[in-house]
Amino acid sequence: MLRANLANPEFTFDPSDPEGYRSGRHRIREEGAGHTGASAYELPPGQAVCPYHYELGEEEWVLVLEGRPTLRTPEGEEQLEPLDMVFFPSGPEAAHKITNQTDSAVRIVMWSDVVFPAATVYPDSDKLGVYTANRDDNLIVRRSSAVEYFDGES
Repeated sequence: MLRANLANPEFTFDPSDPEGYRSGRHRIREEGAGHTGASAYELPPGQAVCPYHYELGEEEWVLVLEGRPTLRTPEGEEQLEPLDMVFFPSGPEAAHKITNQTDSAVRIVMWSDVVFPAATVYPDSDKLGVYTANRDDNLIVRRSSAVEYFDGES
């Protein structure tokens, strides 16, 4: 059995994250949990977990542990409360972004099934990400760079 305790998570901040996306992460997924994954995040004021996006092939959940983050969806923005849980099925109707627009830190847990390959669409920046079990094969491209199926074939 795998067990995690979120009473005092150690958050790691990536110094290469751009302003607006500087959240700390505590990875919960352990070896042996091959089909699901989870991470706790700490969002300082003005920061978001990731850009507005939706998944193709994965489902996600968020649970607010502390603070009042703003959730953006296709319907608009709303403030979440501690212990609110939100489910995001795959597809464009579940596009989402979680941002801290308050003056205090926010803590959330996000979890999902882990599917490879996976695709994520970023509508605001017109990008598509394809993620595999091999990071060297991961790719993020602008949708406008699409080519025809037989492009480059002889």
